[in-house]
Amino acid sequence: MSQVSGTRRNGRFSRGALLFFSFFICIGLFAASAIGLLAPVEGLAATPLNAISGLLNRVALGITGGVSDFAELQTLRQRNADLEEALARLQPQLVEALEIQSDYQRLADLFNYTSRRTDQAFLAADVIGGDPNNLLRSSTIIINKGARDGVAEGMPIVTGQGLVGRVIRVSADAAQVLLITSPSSAVSARVQSSRAEGSVIGEVNGVLTMRFIPLEADVQVGDIVITSGLGGNFPPDIVVGQVSSVRQTELYQEAQLRSLINFDILELVLVMTNFQPVDLSVFESDADLPAAPGS
Repeated sequence: MSQVSGTRRNGRFSRGALLFFSFFICIGLFAASAIGLLAPVEGLAATPLNAISGLLNRVALGITGGVSDFAELQTLRQRNADLEEALARLQPQLVEALEIQSDYQRLADLFNYTSRRTDQAFLAADVIGGDPNNLLRSSTIIINKGARDGVAEGMPIVTGQGLVGRVIRVSADAAQVLLITSPSSAVSARVQSSRAEGSVIGEVNGVLTMRFIPLEADVQVGDIVITSGLGGNFPPDIVVGQVSSVRQTELYQEAQLRSLINFDILELVLVMTNFQPVDLSVFESDADLPAAPGS
């Protein structure tokens, strides 16, 4: 019995001594750490811990950033959907506003032209069709004004940029216009600067050619060509086009012209309603001329 008790006392003594010894070691380690003796050991031990800590921090930041990016992406998607919906609602209004602006500009150009031509009366008309017999390039157009509006055959058609053509057929509420770019069209014209005269003929490719210009006439690239009024089919001083090139033949000069009108997008024109073509055919026959005195 006494032997067992002695063993227990020795065990309690050993545990107490170990605790005291461990406490003493801890105090010593704290003291050594405080004065810097354990700095190399601490740095060595901290290296793997720092690496693990950095890895965990990066993982945590990645997860946090991913969650934040996903939330931001969802927000951006919703905002984009809202903007697309708003744009879809505004699109018809934008199209209408652009059309109004375009119509206003065209009407303003026509108004400026008519205000300069105070000696003429005009009727505005919309282009509603082209040449049904020519799929490549129209030589005629259809306008939405006809006999009920006072439109008659032979009336010139113009825009603010110059001569379009002349009316060749009329119905009650529409009219067909022969364009100056048609091979069937011929316009008596003159060079504005030198007053050299010739005839402007349309070509199949839509180009205008001024023919029969005298060889001695001064014609330069960039010159403006206007109607001369000769022949009585058109009033004078309407712009036909601008000279783009000049060449000489044995008998006369020819000038290629560039119309200032884009016939491919022609939408609004003016009918010159107070002009009537002059029929000169009655003067072309010599049968009715009086005989010369003494003949």
